Amino acid sequence: MQESKVTYLSGAHRRLQIIVAAMSVLAALAVTPVRAEYPAKTIKIVVPFSSGGGTDIIARTLAQEITSDLGKPVIIENKPGAGTVIGTQVVATSEPDGYTLLLASFAHAVNPSLNSKLPFDPRKDFAAVSLIARSLNIVVVNPASKIKSIADLIAEAKANPAKLNYGTFGTGTSAHLAGELFKSLANVNLTTVSYRGAAPAITDLLGGQIDVIFTTVASAASLIGGGQLRALAVTTAERSRAFPDLPTVAESGVPGYAAESWYGLYAPAKTPAPIIERLNKAVAKAVQSPAFKRLESNEGLIMVGGAPEELDRYVRDEEERWRKVIKDANVKVE
Repeated sequence: MQESKVTYLSGAHRRLQIIVAAMSVLAALAVTPVRAEYPAKTIKIVVPFSSGGGTDIIARTLAQEITSDLGKPVIIENKPGAGTVIGTQVVATSEPDGYTLLLASFAHAVNPSLNSKLPFDPRKDFAAVSLIARSLNIVVVNPASKIKSIADLIAEAKANPAKLNYGTFGTGTSAHLAGELFKSLANVNLTTVSYRGAAPAITDLLGGQIDVIFTTVASAASLIGGGQLRALAVTTAERSRAFPDLPTVAESGVPGYAAESWYGLYAPAKTPAPIIERLNKAVAKAVQSPAFKRLESNEGLIMVGGAPEELDRYVRDEEERWRKVIKDANVKVE
């Protein structure tokens, strides 16, 4: 009787193992189609700026390219305001399902240093998808100016402290902080003149009201080509393929100088890894497209399309570098 009981229990144990194994297989089969189905509906990319600007152009080009890859519509929703905080918060509080994404840029790295009361944590509340591209700025002056090089700009600024001024596109923008970094590393004193965007700043530069701007390629390329502006240098660490004859600020007499904008795609934190991976592959393919190749020249972009970890590392480095510049220059949000 005892032996029969042992045999019976052993058989029951085997049946239990078979049932557990079957349930595991069914569970796996139930999960796999959900992941394989992504995306099952329209994806939204939030742009925390008004339509028509550089970030919006990048986002719309990306949306067009990854729509064909993912097989579902990708639309753009512009949510400007509060120095990108409004649009960024929308994504931070969205469901982590891969259907609401953020097209982030320079502000994402500097906002923590400009605003100690952000309604989100740029590191903890987002999952990196891909660093799409980096972008240069160009140092430009009026062609009638006697300043023909970075060396001339430094010499003139030192000869006339605080008399030269440079235009910015608002507090904490790339044009502003690129100028502050230049002042620090070149040890010169330029007066900051803030504008609401690139257009009015360039208008005053053309009119002779200000002396120099560390501007974006998109805002200046056609004017440089037409002779209305004189380009002195690019702000990136290396020369630009779009402007191969222009030296960098660093090689023009300011060692260590490097300032650039960037564009990265984020999802809300806790978005499943398979979704992040699918989006990352779509971005990597998109930046190789003819549409992005055209932007490479027109917008002065350096295409990346790297892994999520690369975006994380890059933005952490940017946060640290600009935190020091902002602190040393005592930059305050207006």
